Amino acid sequence: MEYDMLKGLHHSETLVVEHKDTAAVYGSGALEVFATPAMIALMEKTCLVGVSDKIGEGNTTVGISVNIKHLKASPVGAIIRCDAQLIEVDRKRLVFEVKCFEGDTLIGEGIHERFVVDSEKFMGKVEVRS
Repeated sequence: MEYDMLKGLHHSETLVVEHKDTAAVYGSGALEVFATPAMIALMEKTCLVGVSDKIGEGNTTVGISVNIKHLKASPVGAIIRCDAQLIEVDRKRLVFEVKCFEGDTLIGEGIHERFVVDSEKFMGKVEVRS
């Protein structure tokens, strides 16, 4: 399947920051503010959901790279919007520009790469390591 036609695709997701989304809970910090790992998870989800119904039945995408800056802190209760745009397609590698906003304020931005995989084949290759 050709994925070039997806280039330029936009998708947005929103999240209300809850206690479970804070740096204190994630262990990535000690404060009750939106955690960087939670922001990255929102960015990944936005990219995943944005292409999931356009890449063929039985396929999904897996994250392979993140290069993110968390620019401003957000409190519990803040509404965060993540915008993703697919800016590059190289066969099955998809490169997204991602930005998170609290209202009109940019709180995070960067680049996220995902790879299209056949779900069944991918899971067939996953081994339990001891």
